[in-house]
Amino acid sequence: MADVKTSQDLDAELVRRVQRGDSAAFDLLVRKYQHRVVALIGRYVHDWSECQDIAQDTFLRAYRALGNFRGDAQFSTWLHRIAVNTAKNHLVAHKRRPPGEDIDIDDAEQFESALRLRDNDTPERELMRQEMEQTVMRAVEALPEELRTAITLREVDGLSYEEIAERMACPIGTVRSRIFRARDAIDAQLRPLLDAPAARERAIR
Repeated sequence: MADVKTSQDLDAELVRRVQRGDSAAFDLLVRKYQHRVVALIGRYVHDWSECQDIAQDTFLRAYRALGNFRGDAQFSTWLHRIAVNTAKNHLVAHKRRPPGEDIDIDDAEQFESALRLRDNDTPERELMRQEMEQTVMRAVEALPEELRTAITLREVDGLSYEEIAERMACPIGTVRSRIFRARDAIDAQLRPLLDAPAARERAIR
């Protein structure tokens, strides 16, 4: 078992690949952390659609800053700080007051409370993460074409609502509606997976 890599080892390897110009490696980091980042942002911003937009901004900021990442902290902690700052900046920009205290960066249990997961991976948690990724992919594939196109242009290609509206030749309001419906459908597929660990915890108690 000596050759088994920890979650932190895998993160560090992916970061090095991104720094060498492998953008696909960053996609893997996004897939691994996107749900945890949204859960964290949700403790500052309660609107689901806003959380998704702030998460997108968080990963864009992280990607641009990754060249300066030296590994002094774990990638998850570094990403956590970016997510918190991005959420607080969003609130300030919209003239809303951020929480008085930041969520403790070292509190991994709170960091992943919405997923009931922790950074110290176990085979069960890694299996659940893979199952969640597959569920998301199946949910996206099952969407009607106009919803699938809108959510892909937003989440994968990182286009703005204006750019998507132009690409799809429809009003921005229609784009927002399609993305909201796509996210809602994906969330409906994920919810049973997210609720299952909580149910097991209650049964144990």
